[in-house]
Amino acid sequence: MEINPNLSDKGRYDFALVEAAVAGDQKAYAELMGRYRDAIYFMLLKMVNNKTDAEDLTIEAFGKAFKNIQQYSPNFAFSTWLFKIASNNCIDFLRKKRNNIVSIDGTSENKENDSPIHLRDTTLDPEETLIKDQKSILMRTVVKKLKPRYRILIELRYFKEYSYEEIAEELDLPLGTVKAQLFRARELLFNTLKNSDVKKH
Repeated sequence: MEINPNLSDKGRYDFALVEAAVAGDQKAYAELMGRYRDAIYFMLLKMVNNKTDAEDLTIEAFGKAFKNIQQYSPNFAFSTWLFKIASNNCIDFLRKKRNNIVSIDGTSENKENDSPIHLRDTTLDPEETLIKDQKSILMRTVVKKLKPRYRILIELRYFKEYSYEEIAEELDLPLGTVKAQLFRARELLFNTLKNSDVKKH
């Protein structure tokens, strides 16, 4: 990819990380996540006004961005592309949440605002295995640092995209316990990212 000469030094550094990530460097993924995790989280928190949802959506945004990282064009900053993915995903989440409240048939009156980046359904489809594998590769370096019980929860929730109820059934745990342990697992995951030894520029 030919880099845009108008990119800032920060943008050029991000582009170098993207190239390394595309080439399979897992540390590059971790560094990109570490550089923008807080900014993405606080942007989403303003949009949803709920810490748990903002944490979920932050992890989803990076999963979607990294899954599609080969589509990134250096004509603009990686951060711009990433924030667009995060905001689009959040809009989809809010629309779906609103429709679940006001509609019993799942229809939406806002077809004209449909985003090119869609929130994935929890049902399995032919692409699920591929997406799960890609997400596993992206975050393995971080998730593997968690204790086994928390790692399983993160994998079920974010890699396999199970609902809380499905996780409770899968692990034979009370729903409240699943929610509490997932909250702790997310907290540990975020702290691991925050305290990771990736370089900050």
